[in-house]
Amino acid sequence: MTGLGWPAVAVVLMVGAVSGGSAAWVWQANDFGRQKAGYEEQLADKDLKYVREREAAASAALDQLAAQQAVRRNLEDRLQQQDQNHWKEMNDVQQAQARLRDRLATADVRLSVLVEAGSGTASGCGGRERKAPSAGDVVDGLIRAQLDPAHARRIIAITDEGDRGLIALKACQAFVRETTR
Repeated sequence: MTGLGWPAVAVVLMVGAVSGGSAAWVWQANDFGRQKAGYEEQLADKDLKYVREREAAASAALDQLAAQQAVRRNLEDRLQQQDQNHWKEMNDVQQAQARLRDRLATADVRLSVLVEAGSGTASGCGGRERKAPSAGDVVDGLIRAQLDPAHARRIIAITDEGDRGLIALKACQAFVRETTR
């Protein structure tokens, strides 16, 4: 049994090692390809999940923005309605004050003040006569003095400013209540 010899065995071993190495190389490449495909699939799933999360967050932000805009529009509508009511009320008061000033100017109405509560005597201070009690009097026998028209106009102007101030205060309070609600 003479063998093939060492060189032949070495060649066979060498061919076996090369073919085994190349088979291992091919097997490993296929395995890596499957792993790579799995990683790519995982990355694609992860990317899809991230995109869906971002879309959901954007949708929620848009919904919140729309809700806030609706609340703001509602507030603006209420404030505009209050503003219209305020100016109508202010205009009504100014017209009433103008009518009162006109009536004072034409002596259609005279302002008077209570001088002294009645004590049963026929005349009061300065020889002024007591007003005879009428059906509209709350207290009979009051002594009243008529004001000079110039003083009456100044009093009406003061009350006009006071009325406008009260209306403006009421409008400011309503504005604060609406905006802090």
